[in-house]
Amino acid sequence: MQIKEMAERLQITARAIRFYEEKGLISPKKAEHSGYRLFSEEDVWRLQTIITLREVGMPIEDIRELLNRIDKEEESLLHYLEIQRSCMYDQWIELGRVIQTTEQMIGRIKQQKGIDPAALFELAEGNKRLRQMRNNWVDRWNFNQIADYYDISVNENKQGFYPYEDYELVLQEVVHATAPCPDEVGLDAGTGTGNLAKLFREKGVQMSAFDQAPQMLKQCQKKNPGMETKLGTFFAFPYFGGMFDFVVTSFALHHLTDDQKTLALAECKRVLKPGGRLVIADSMFADEEHRALHIRALLQAGRKEAVAEIEDEYYADRSKLVQNLQELGFRVQARQLTTYVHLIEAKLM
Repeated sequence: MQIKEMAERLQITARAIRFYEEKGLISPKKAEHSGYRLFSEEDVWRLQTIITLREVGMPIEDIRELLNRIDKEEESLLHYLEIQRSCMYDQWIELGRVIQTTEQMIGRIKQQKGIDPAALFELAEGNKRLRQMRNNWVDRWNFNQIADYYDISVNENKQGFYPYEDYELVLQEVVHATAPCPDEVGLDAGTGTGNLAKLFREKGVQMSAFDQAPQMLKQCQKKNPGMETKLGTFFAFPYFGGMFDFVVTSFALHHLTDDQKTLALAECKRVLKPGGRLVIADSMFADEEHRALHIRALLQAGRKEAVAEIEDEYYADRSKLVQNLQELGFRVQARQLTTYVHLIEAKLM
């Protein structure tokens, strides 16, 4: 087909098609005698792909690089779109916080019948700190690299310091505490290789799951075929609000600082339905006093390697998590399961 037919079929201008050709994104053949561009069905697919990627905000240079990769590897487009979706949810959550801050500023100005620069600055700085907390997270644990042997590491019979003590029993406790019904929809946040989600699915519960590590998700998909999985972070769950009857998470929050955990808990609330439940199983101490006593006992026993392992993570202060959840409107219960793992059950009031 010629350029006019192509333009009509895709509902774009011939000028746009020529632009993409000039940028090297498409290379239609030309008729030998007339020199007219002749577009094939492959060119149609390629242009549809370009238009779609432009719609989600992808720069021309990135599209060119991606198309080159797609020519060699079929999964490239899907992987990129998943990354783009995660980024868009992140931007959406960020915009929501900016809007909320702006509303608070407007409210204060109306209430005070004037402008208090110090108060407005305080609000703006608070929003800035939240953004920095979200952006400062770094994967120091190389989750993509450990995905293939993660399940082995959490199930080994290891002597000495071992935060995954009774791993399978802990996951079963999460399922029991959640008490899922077959008609409910649940979310496994930071699913890793999908072990917890699999237990819920075995009970007939519909589950979704997200993780920030693509290789972890690949392992998750292998053991949970047909389950919806998404790339996403604890700071911007890749779902709209009020979608889930319950959210569960295991052995994930200890990779977030205390302030980042607060953001993650707010995201849990956002995606829950009214009266929804949240169940957390993770490495933590009852409070700072218990942490200090445990660290002191380890040092006295010459267990410096155990202390170093704990210091390398962000084991929560359980009392602070409980307080944060109560401030978010949850009714909370908490108990200790193993040496380091505690279980928190929370329900929206």
